[in-house]
Amino acid sequence: MGTMKKLFTDYLRSIAEIAQRGDAREESFYSALQSLLENVAQQQGRAVQVTVLPKKTEGGSPDFRIWDGSHQVIGYIEAKFPGSRLDQIENSEQLQRYRHTFPNLILTDFFEFRLYRHGEEVRRALLGRPFIAQTLKKTPPAANVGDMSDLMSAFLSFALPPSLTPEELSRELARRTRFLRDEVILPELCEEVAAQSGPLFGFYDAFRKYLVAGLSERQFADLYAQTITYGLFAARTRATGAFNRQMAYALIPSTIGILRDVFQFISLGKPSPQMEVIVDDIAAVLNAADVQAILTEYYRQGKGDDPILHFYETFLAEYDPETRERRGVYYTPQPVVRYIVRAVHHVLKSRFGLADGLADENVTVLDPAAGTLTFPAEAVRVAFEEFTDKYGQGAKDTFLRRHILPHFYAFELLMAPYAVGHMKMGFLLDSLGVPLQNGERFQFYLTNTLEMEDLEQIAIPGLASLSQESHEAAKVKKDQPILVIMGNPPYSGISANTNDWTEQLLKTDYDGIQSYGWEAPGREEPEMAAG
Repeated sequence: MGTMKKLFTDYLRSIAEIAQRGDAREESFYSALQSLLENVAQQQGRAVQVTVLPKKTEGGSPDFRIWDGSHQVIGYIEAKFPGSRLDQIENSEQLQRYRHTFPNLILTDFFEFRLYRHGEEVRRALLGRPFIAQTLKKTPPAANVGDMSDLMSAFLSFALPPSLTPEELSRELARRTRFLRDEVILPELCEEVAAQSGPLFGFYDAFRKYLVAGLSERQFADLYAQTITYGLFAARTRATGAFNRQMAYALIPSTIGILRDVFQFISLGKPSPQMEVIVDDIAAVLNAADVQAILTEYYRQGKGDDPILHFYETFLAEYDPETRERRGVYYTPQPVVRYIVRAVHHVLKSRFGLADGLADENVTVLDPAAGTLTFPAEAVRVAFEEFTDKYGQGAKDTFLRRHILPHFYAFELLMAPYAVGHMKMGFLLDSLGVPLQNGERFQFYLTNTLEMEDLEQIAIPGLASLSQESHEAAKVKKDQPILVIMGNPPYSGISANTNDWTEQLLKTDYDGIQSYGWEAPGREEPEMAAG
């Protein structure tokens, strides 16, 4: 305890000396607190790195990040000017966001320290009185050394449990993804839009021009934040050891070009420090969690038909339930999907004379608004079931490469379901014993199904793959004879993805027959169709 008291005394002396200069700002005290944290951790036998974050905006992110320098984020500290009224600050909108997002957080005015676990205060210690340093111009004596030592020990010993349930992991990811969207991506994007330059603006401008006309800044921030989280999740399912943000790029298959473009910036580029912090935090949650065990748990819960989709729905329910409901982000129940797919399979046999149904090599299948590939995944499963029942297991690899990969297609407009869908199809093919090899992909393309024009090469650095996706999708739209079109029907008849042709086709009355575009009284139009 004597050594700890000396560390606290030396720290208070440094704080008092800075305060006595008369021109100190909040940032002037950061170096003293950083040294204290490093010294206390060393004394307790812990290896930590303390990152002091630049103060871009008041709401952007906490001032300090403490981590083990590898894959584990330990916690955050939000510091306020000495003598600030912490009772008011801890209930401010900013601190409420931090407390809700970060499970291990300290609030301090450099003299008093409050530790929050999962938003609730668990410890408090007043190390010294700011009045003595600021008014009397003296070094306050170190008080409550035991309480302060215990608080620091509790803070530095924090670690996420590896045995997170699917619901717990969804909750941890959703909180951080919401923070990434609202406090980091959206403010940075607004700045870049005003300047008409920057990496986020490049992505936004390309998506707005070539995929989703009228895409708002907030909608893009939502799309981009979810894409980052699910890109990290997809990469984590392929990692065999430790995992972090920098590793994600290498773990995403090269065939999923657009996701690779996003992570070339996230993993290898230069995102802002605020973005680095929260993305590192999301990666740290995934590193701590046993993702494979979580997916396996869905099988034990009877959700094994589609564990990726169930996890995605759980995440969305926690992430933004209002937007989920407003946009209709709900998915056809699996029994309904099975019925529709098997009905198509039966019709192909009984009406089209194709004895193998979906497994017949003359059948081509397209889902034009595939979401997370729920219908194509079931169609692939039924096709494999038909094939192996009739011809055995020995030729499964050949069946995959002669029929499934060249003849099954899907389109999707939104990036997050696109990332989830690719992950799900890979997971399904692995479970069927026919994993994709290097350079192979399921023909699932990020494209606007209603647009037939093939995009020219995009000049934005890092987004060439968007043109390539459009080019490959255009070949399917224009050249491939499609026998079966199946998918989730657009129940509401309302979408932000519109053009003149579809508006006339769907919303014009013919011969007195009411069109599909009729809107029931009291029905609200969603911001964007989920697809």
